[in-house]
Amino acid sequence: MTLKKIEMYIKKNITKILAASLIALAVQNFSAQKVVVNREVETANDGKMLLGNQLKDQFLKEPYSEWYSKEFNDYALDQKAVGELKKNKINSYNLIVFMGTWCEDSHRDFPRLMKILDEVKFPDSRLTIIAVNRKKESPAGDESKYNVQKVPTIIVEKFGREIGRIIEMPTTGYIERDLVEILKKDDKSVIKEIFKKEN
Repeated sequence: MTLKKIEMYIKKNITKILAASLIALAVQNFSAQKVVVNREVETANDGKMLLGNQLKDQFLKEPYSEWYSKEFNDYALDQKAVGELKKNKINSYNLIVFMGTWCEDSHRDFPRLMKILDEVKFPDSRLTIIAVNRKKESPAGDESKYNVQKVPTIIVEKFGREIGRIIEMPTTGYIERDLVEILKKDDKSVIKEIFKKEN
């Protein structure tokens, strides 16, 4: 082998090693980014407030349980709508819920939603709860990604695509009925997609 060939061989391999190292470093950084869950902050005006990603159990703790448990227990489900949610396979969708522990509308509708999801045995793995501050901001900035301006906002997704959302309060007066309407729209859009592809 000539000196020139050896140099080219080393340069080629160094480039490959460098590229592999950069990929490994990027993967390591990506996997190191963990989501902080159940963050609670103390505010001057509102006292304790949840901020960012939350698990359902967090709302069973004081001071949140004061409003959460009462509304959860007192809410009378529309059983017909709950049956429709089961029939329309709500458990195959993802829900992203933006709420504020300082917000009266969230105090009313978030526990109701949790009762509905409890009734249909909605998997926790398909539920994302994001608590925001009074400016409607979360630590990770998810509100920008989903264009959330009011709370509560309940977003229904399938395969990463938004199917519909409930903003601030349900238009029918019942969250479960609004969810049924969203799922029905999804069925129609799937049928339209099939016919578009055939034509």
